[in-house]
Amino acid sequence: MGGTVLAELAFSASDLAQMRFSISPMWEAGTSFRLLSSGSAHPVHQPWIEQVRPRVAAAGLDRGWLAELIPPTGYVPDFLNPAPIGPAPTLAEELAGVLATPVDRVRRELDRIQEDQGPPGPRLRALYAEPQARMVRVAEEIETYWEVAIAPYWARIRAVLDADVFYRARQVAEHGVGRLFNDLHTSVSWDENALRLARRQRTLSRQTAGAGLLLIPSAFTGPGLLTRVTLPEPPQLAYPARGIGALWESRPIPRTDALAAVLGRSRTLLLTELETPASTTDLARRTGLTAPAASQHLTALRDAGLVSAHRAGRSVLYARTSVADAVLAAAP
Repeated sequence: MGGTVLAELAFSASDLAQMRFSISPMWEAGTSFRLLSSGSAHPVHQPWIEQVRPRVAAAGLDRGWLAELIPPTGYVPDFLNPAPIGPAPTLAEELAGVLATPVDRVRRELDRIQEDQGPPGPRLRALYAEPQARMVRVAEEIETYWEVAIAPYWARIRAVLDADVFYRARQVAEHGVGRLFNDLHTSVSWDENALRLARRQRTLSRQTAGAGLLLIPSAFTGPGLLTRVTLPEPPQLAYPARGIGALWESRPIPRTDALAAVLGRSRTLLLTELETPASTTDLARRTGLTAPAASQHLTALRDAGLVSAHRAGRSVLYARTSVADAVLAAAP
């Protein structure tokens, strides 16, 4: 890679009119996988890493398609981050965009990986030879990774990302787009209808980018900014969301006597134990319930929308939903 540059993205009135925020599951999947594959500790995400890394290894995801497509450092193919179609697309909607990538573009971006990382591994060679057929395998592995590593935590992550978008939108409404950009990140500034990004490895201009701008808050981008520029789509700018520092902090357990009177003691106990996602076996051990009893109560809580279930290999992980978090927070 070459030295750093000062990238400058000019904005017309039309570009500003087309600027929008989006919460992207694919950005969270890719950046979180890169964090795991780096093998390093992290001051904020270490609790998540310690829980997820063994599951990812047990599923063989640390040596699969994603391991070759998303190296610990360097270029990641742009086809893994299609332009989000709305403010909060589902993973399935974004994977449809990945699968729709033209064959020539897949090969062009795989060539760039080789330039950046050296000779490709066996899976990338297979993907290069048969992009359409092999991309289905890539999408299936992304779905598996999502279920193992992100889905059980998505309610908590999504709450942080939604809060960031709300804050930024209010900034624009109250102070204008200049305040938004100048507060977005230390490497970003706004001046004379242009967005300037310092310490970039790649140039960024309207000649190489589509109209508008997609702003994507992320929990896993790290301290810097990430960009995706592929004509004719709008440029994407992924930035660290506000509030990430408290993402994995343990929350105080409220008094649950009143809630137990409604849900029952066992179900209330299971909800309070689901501060982090856990299996039926783990929850039974921690609560003193039998495994069949825990399973029965978890099924009832899932049917009521208070927990969600996510397959992780041979086990199922249960996680509190945002509804359950709100119920617990409101407990007197």
